[in-house]
Amino acid sequence: MGNEKTTYDHCPTTKVKGDFTTWTGFQAIFSELSRATAKLAKKKAVLAIEVYPGARIEKLKEALTQNFGEANLVCADDFALSGPQIRDKFAMLITEDRVFGRMAAIQIEDYYDKEKLRALQEEVAALENGLTIVFGTGASLAADADLTVYVDVARWEIQQRMRSGEMGNWQDTNFEEDILRKYKRGFFLDWRAADRLKVELFSKIDYYVDENVLDAPKMVSWADYCAGLEQMLQGPFRFVPYFDPGVWGGQWMKEKLGLDAGQENLAWAFDGVAEENSLYLQFGETRIETPAINAVLKYPMPLLGELVFSRFGAELPIRFDFLDTMGGQNLSLQVHPNKEYIKKQFGMDYTQEESYYLLDTKDDAVVYLGVKDDVAPDSLLAALEVAQTGSGEIDVTQYVNTFPAKKHDHFLIPSGTVHCSGANAMVLEISLCAYIFTFKLWDWGRLGLDGKPRPVHIDHGKKVINWNRSEKWVADNLVNHFELMEENGTHKKEHTGLYKTEQIRTERDWFTDFVDYDNSEKTVNMLNLVEGDKVVVESVDNAFEPFEVHYVETFVIPAQVEKFRIRNIGTSERVAILRARIM
Repeated sequence: MGNEKTTYDHCPTTKVKGDFTTWTGFQAIFSELSRATAKLAKKKAVLAIEVYPGARIEKLKEALTQNFGEANLVCADDFALSGPQIRDKFAMLITEDRVFGRMAAIQIEDYYDKEKLRALQEEVAALENGLTIVFGTGASLAADADLTVYVDVARWEIQQRMRSGEMGNWQDTNFEEDILRKYKRGFFLDWRAADRLKVELFSKIDYYVDENVLDAPKMVSWADYCAGLEQMLQGPFRFVPYFDPGVWGGQWMKEKLGLDAGQENLAWAFDGVAEENSLYLQFGETRIETPAINAVLKYPMPLLGELVFSRFGAELPIRFDFLDTMGGQNLSLQVHPNKEYIKKQFGMDYTQEESYYLLDTKDDAVVYLGVKDDVAPDSLLAALEVAQTGSGEIDVTQYVNTFPAKKHDHFLIPSGTVHCSGANAMVLEISLCAYIFTFKLWDWGRLGLDGKPRPVHIDHGKKVINWNRSEKWVADNLVNHFELMEENGTHKKEHTGLYKTEQIRTERDWFTDFVDYDNSEKTVNMLNLVEGDKVVVESVDNAFEPFEVHYVETFVIPAQVEKFRIRNIGTSERVAILRARIM
């Protein structure tokens, strides 16, 4: 695979222009909040510190006690339902499954007993003099605050706190519970409700706090924070990627992207998932880390465009991620639900339509895709059930097609298609962002890195498998279904996918010099440099500064950018860009 020096940027950052002030550390932050509340010159003032579930509330409480000894301190969390009460109230949504819950339009207010919430509001109202600080998740429900601070934390950081056992779900003591179950409650309930409240507060927030680093919170004014997001959305930008090992993980990302050689393997990388990734905004010497979903929620039209927003709401529905099995193992054999099933069972409005784009392979790489022509459904399902009980083995190749996989192949995977990547492949996975709805059918009899069996969902899977996705049909429709769009001496454009029932359109541009892109549809674009060492994205009307992109970096073009140029500026004679849009 080679040992060439990587140029992949692990910490993509937007440098915010302008005059601004930032505050780092609790003492500096509280000094500014003291100044701001004193400036109100009110006999009674209320400061609300709204906290995202997953932030370290005890650290905040300790710091407030030390710095605001004379203020009336009220912890909103003390008035919310307890962990057992939450589990009981939302049992139908949390479910008994390790992975899957059910979506519902719950609010943070639903985590409060009505009488206790009224008691919280009355307690704050009864405090007649001085400064009252209400803090916690739901603090903004206590009163119409004179000042509002939002304390935020990245989704990946929350997961690290959960994995380590430092933290359970909000209001719960399930610190040592299975991470899949903790993540499930966050994904289906807590984080959804908190994001809904966050949107309601956009017009009220005065200060924004990044709480990702232990004992080193950083604060910026809300106006400056929003200005930073607005500047970022004028042109291309990247999410902050993260990488994670897995039982099937490989070595390609470690070697090619200059990652931690001490890791046994790396399986996953998310660098194009708005719900999971972060953004870095650089304000002078201070770097603020913020959930990427905030940009989607705050500025859906400039980022997503009318077409995407009208169809999906304030969600960026395109997902780019990496799956590395180079020197590793097969992914689990799996299938994704159709739209009707995912809506009925899980409350999701769209499903996980996807594809595998091969960034690199070894000679023996294959992709498992679709069932063989003569397979009887009952025979495959029975074999899966027997294998899952440990009573026997299953030869997957008797039932599922395998196709040789080579660099730059593109395999399309509409919902209902049995599939997985084999070993020795480096996959760029392109899909709609309903990203946890994978029904594993067989996991090759192995345990996860935690020593536990990985969850298998044959009962769900057998209800959504499309048995018509046979060998000939798959070969004709889903394997390298390329259509030449235009070609000249320096440029070749191809339509590579996805399948006609899938909502994402992918195009690949091979070029030696530059390509001009038209985005007159005003829709969000997600792109990746799949071949070549370096390009630069340029504005044709000076709307944004040149933006450099390196090999396999994923980047986003906001909907409001109608025209842009990508130029080859590296040492590669020819480069290739893969572009995805909702069409």
